Amino acid sequence: MTADDMVVVDLNGKVVDGKLKPSSDTPTCLALYKAYEQVGGVVHTHSSYITSWAQAGCAVPAIGTTHADYFYGDIPCTRALTSEEIHGEYEYETGKVIIETIADRDPMAIPGIIVYQKGPFSWGKDAMDAVHNAVVMEKVAKMAFRTITINPRLASIDPELLNKHYLRKHGANACYGQK
Repeated sequence: MTADDMVVVDLNGKVVDGKLKPSSDTPTCLALYKAYEQVGGVVHTHSSYITSWAQAGCAVPAIGTTHADYFYGDIPCTRALTSEEIHGEYEYETGKVIIETIADRDPMAIPGIIVYQKGPFSWGKDAMDAVHNAVVMEKVAKMAFRTITINPRLASIDPELLNKHYLRKHGANACYGQK
């Protein structure tokens, strides 16, 4: 795929640039853009570890500091879509179920979600940030799988440690990394 293969659509799904058809997941992405003004990029993959969690219908638990550096808690999994949602405007309904699952949480504090039996969607302030979050989701899903395989009785990360790692990078007094 090259830049010439990219298709640009407006917020109503109308093609404004490009020769090919837009992604079939465009209605899902548009629902997220419309719901969250801070979202400037959305990515959907079928990477193997995070998709395995989707197929299992399980959230990825926050069990380590690598996860906590990027996600403020578990990476949630949506509910299953109803028969009506599947046979209606499926892609748009997928966006709605993502928004329903996020509910009143800050979407930038959980910059990705697992759609039940489908796969992950991630987002960010721009397209590069959304891609970065998709990579992080795959990595933490792989680490969580391995960790739970080693210790199935493991509990979620201590809330104090979660706060320390997430807030030092994303909080009001963030001090992690370079400016």
